[in-house]
Amino acid sequence: MNPQVVLDLYGQGFYLIVLIVGVVMLPSLLVGLIVSIFQAATQINEQTLSFLPRLIVTILVIMQLGPWILTKLMDFTNNLFINIPMIIG
Repeated sequence: MNPQVVLDLYGQGFYLIVLIVGVVMLPSLLVGLIVSIFQAATQINEQTLSFLPRLIVTILVIMQLGPWILTKLMDFTNNLFINIPMIIG
């Protein structure tokens, strides 16, 4: 096995992880920013006001993008398994 092949696989896997985490976390970060601006404007400093909307948005994003995330993970895994002979040899 060539070290370049291992580095390419590592890069592809790392890119996939960053893509999936970014897609899930970006809406949560935006909602957190909006809630923080609202809290600063109204001077309401309740922790649950910040936590609950982010949790709900994250769950909704996972529910909506779950099939896409699963497809991406399955494509990567299938590609990895199909190319095992090429990777080894």
